Parts: sequence; structure tokens; C-alpha cells
Amino acid sequence: MERLVLGIDVGTSSIKSLAVNDRGKIIASASSPLTIQHAYPGYSEQNPDEWVSVTIETMNNVINNLKQNHSDFEINGISFSGQMHGLIVLDNEYKVIRPAILWNDTRSTAQCEMIKSRLGEIVLGNPVLEGFTLTKLMWLKQHEPAHWSKTKVFLLPKDYVRFKLTGAINMELSDASSTLLLDPSTNEWSEDVGRQFGITNIYPPLVTSDTQVGFLKQSIAEKLGISNKVAVFAGGGDNACGAIGAGVIEPNQSLCSIGTSGVILSCESKQDAEYGNNIHMFKHAVNNLSYAMGVTLSAGYSLNWFKNQCAQNDSFDELMSYAEQSKIGAQGLIFAPYLAGERTPHGDANIRGSFIGLSGMHSLGDMARAVVEGVTYSLYESIAYLRTQGKQINEVVAIGGGAKSEFWLQLQADIFNAKVYKLKHEEGPSMGAAMIAATGLKWYEDIGACVEQFIHKEQVFEPNKERHVAYQSYFEVYKAVYNQTQPLTKKLVELTKQSTHN
Repeated sequence: MERLVLGIDVGTSSIKSLAVNDRGKIIASASSPLTIQHAYPGYSEQNPDEWVSVTIETMNNVINNLKQNHSDFEINGISFSGQMHGLIVLDNEYKVIRPAILWNDTRSTAQCEMIKSRLGEIVLGNPVLEGFTLTKLMWLKQHEPAHWSKTKVFLLPKDYVRFKLTGAINMELSDASSTLLLDPSTNEWSEDVGRQFGITNIYPPLVTSDTQVGFLKQSIAEKLGISNKVAVFAGGGDNACGAIGAGVIEPNQSLCSIGTSGVILSCESKQDAEYGNNIHMFKHAVNNLSYAMGVTLSAGYSLNWFKNQCAQNDSFDELMSYAEQSKIGAQGLIFAPYLAGERTPHGDANIRGSFIGLSGMHSLGDMARAVVEGVTYSLYESIAYLRTQGKQINEVVAIGGGAKSEFWLQLQADIFNAKVYKLKHEEGPSMGAAMIAATGLKWYEDIGACVEQFIHKEQVFEPNKERHVAYQSYFEVYKAVYNQTQPLTKKLVELTKQSTHN
């Protein structure tokens, strides 16, 4: 009998389920897309019950695959990863009151300003940004009082899915730390902060990521054709689970994830550190560990945009080969990847992207290289700042789209001035969730022993000191671009709004 766990990632664009055995081998996987609603500019919402139905659909697809190809198996545990910050509010009967307001929804700028005016730029270790859950709760209270009056409890995305699969209401610490409402020094809700904005009595119970919150509901187990004696563990936020799935679980271990957005994540044992420059501080899904995180909003998105606009008929591999033929600094061309504003270090929703230094001599390859370099400079800003704060970042595990190109991996190593590792197999947050379940079941003594068995590095890219020095000169110019273009792009955004209204 093969023992299996399921790792389920409740993403923004899709849900992925992964079946993994007790040796870390992936036995089956399935994913299905999700829909997103944008009712107004800046609004981003999803139907929480679609998450549930699509989760069950992907679980069913995995189990059918197992039944066809692996007759002798048993699913022992399930855990979850999920998109962070999104607000779900439930009524007295634990039914959804309105669609979920997602992490990338920017309607709550006025609420951010209210928090800053009362509590300052940093609250409970984190910058005050529209993405975080407190601002969404405040918006709901102000703009939808009928919905607010019905609210009994709020949850985050994966916590709602887990509730529907088990009947247990709770929120785990790695996700809770992304709400602006968790006190990092006590691991309890900061009711003092909530009370200042009229938010009381709607907090779910808190648990650690490895807590077994219950078992799979009988009705769902029957629908899937499996035993209902499946232990369900709380899981973690997607970045925390992505870090576990990359083996980044100890102080000063670091991660560079390049997907639609880009993330620099570095672990630390301090629970209540505070950084400036829009560096986030969240709880890891590993107990007694936290992580500092910087975010580039348009990382892989910038390359996708450039390909779609300028190189539709070329593959990404071809685009990377063109970029590789250019030189460091892209023949004097710099790209600022602010296509959707920027999170770290600037926290500016109105900044816009730009090519600086463009001339008639520049080729498609120069422009492609400038985009890749610009995205990497933006990520490097987080690394460089964290180093000024005393963090040692000498090795980085690369995951996501930026880890699929050896050219880009070497470029990261040279710009970051750090060793960059590529994993042998990369499954991201769903693997991290599976590892939480495997450890929760006591298949392994701790998450470190699980990482040793499940996660393997395939290749290391060593930084080249001469190239780093060359990149550093262009990086200094890159950093100046924001201040030089900020007033111009702010005016352009205002003019565009005026023309839209006319």
C-alpha cells in the first residue's frame, strides 16, 4: 500500500492538487483554472465557492488518475497553500456574504491613508498597503454597511476552502501575519489595532501551519471515493509554502521567485523585526521562523507584455537567446518594470514603466535584455536593502519562470552577487503544502528531515565579480529612474483619468 499526501494550492488563476508519496515522489497532479471579476478599475474579486468546487474537481482528477495507474494507494493527509490577503466574510450560518476581495485589489487607498495617519507607515511589522486584509475590512465597513452588519467571521482564501472540506473554522499564522492584524511578538490577534477602526469580534481562532484541524468530511470523501480518515492540516500562505517547497527553511536562506510578480524572500529567526522600504515581515509556515520579503509587481508579467507586444511569433527561449546576444547594460538601455505600479521599495500604485536610453541603434535583443535586467534590478533592490540591515544573503534558490533560463539564472547570480541554485524538480507551493502534511503525519521528524528527502538542488550558478561590478554601475542608474520619472508618470495617470471621464 503506497502512502500518499495531497498538497493543494489555492492560487489566483488556478487551483493545483498534487499527490506525493512518503519518499517525495510526485505520483499524480491536476490543475484547473479560476475566473476573476473586475467590476471596476482596481477591483479584483472571486467567488469563494468556485475555489471549493474547483478544489474538489482537481482532487477528483488526481484520485481518478491514481485509481487508473496505481491501484494500491491510500491518501493519509491533506494540506493547503493559498493566495494571501484576500478577504472572505461569513454570516452567522457561515455562508459567504459577498465575493472575496483579492490581494491585487487596490480600492482601499483611502483606508490606507487613514491607518497611516493614525498608526504610521508600519503597522505590526509591515508597511500599510492596499493589498493587506485590514484595509479591505475597513473598506467593507465603510462602503457596504449591510454586508458588514451580517459579518460573523473573516477568513483568507485557503482557510475558507479548508473550512468547507472539514467544517473547522480557523486561520493559520503564516497567512494571518499578512492581514496587518496579527501581533508578531505574541502570535495573537492585535485587537487594539482592530478596535481603532471598529473591527472587533470577527476574528477566527489561530493555529500553527502544522496543526491537524480535523478530517475530510464524510460527504466529500464519499464523493471522491476515498476514506474519510484523511487528516487535514492547516497549511500556509503561498510564499511560505513555496519556500518550504524550495527547501528554504533556515535563517538567512533566501528565495527568488519570478512568476507574474517577483519575490525575494529571506528567512530569519526574529519574530518581530521591522524593515523600511516596503519590506514585508511574515510568519513562515515553519514554527518559530519568519521571513522578510520584497515584491516586484511586474516581473514575469513584464517579459510576457514585451513578448506579446514586440515578439509575438518568437518563443520565450528565442527571446532569451536574443537577449543573451546583447551585452551587459543592453547597449545603454534600462527598463523600469513598473507596468502595474511597484511594491518594494516604493509602494507606489501610480508609477509607470519606461525604457530609458532608447535609440535607433537598439535591437529586439537589446530591449529583451533590458527587460530581464530591469526585472532583476528591481528584485536586487530588496536584496541590497536587506544587506544594509545586516542580513547575510549569499545563496539564493531560484524558482518560477526566471529559473527556466540558464541565461537568466546566471544573470541573477551576477547582479545579486550570490550563488543561485536551480532545483532538480520544482513544484512550488503545492509541494510545500504536501510536505506540511507529510511532516504533520509524523512521516518525518521535522520539516528539515522532509526537505532532505523531498528537495534536491540540480545546478549552481556562481557570481562573476567583474560582471557584478559592471551591472552595479547600471543598477545605480536604474535606481535613479524612479525619482526622475515619478512626477511625469503621475501627471500622465491624471491626464489619462481626465480623458477617460471626458
